Amino acid sequence: MVENVVYPAYFDAELSRSEGRRVPMDLAVEAPTVDEIAKAVQQVGYDAVVERDATYPREFDARGSVAVKGTEDTAKNDLVQAIAAYLGVLRE
Repeated sequence: MVENVVYPAYFDAELSRSEGRRVPMDLAVEAPTVDEIAKAVQQVGYDAVVERDATYPREFDARGSVAVKGTEDTAKNDLVQAIAAYLGVLRE
C-alpha cells in the first residue's frame, strides 16, 4: 500500500515556496493544523493517519504530519492540490 506524507507547511500561507509551501497562495491557508488536513484528506476520499510528533525537515517546530493511505493511482502534487481545495472550504 502506497503512503504519501503531507505536512502543514505545504498549505501554510505564511511560508514561501522555498520555505516549503507547495500550493499557490490562493489555495493556502493561515496556520493549518494536522486535524484540518486529516479531515480534508477524508473528504477527498483517502484514509488519513495523524502523526502529531513529526517535524517537516525545513522547520524546527514539530507541527505533525498526515500519512495518506491508498494513493497508488494519484500523483502527490494532485493529492496536495485536492487537499488544499478542501482546506479552503473547511475554513469558510
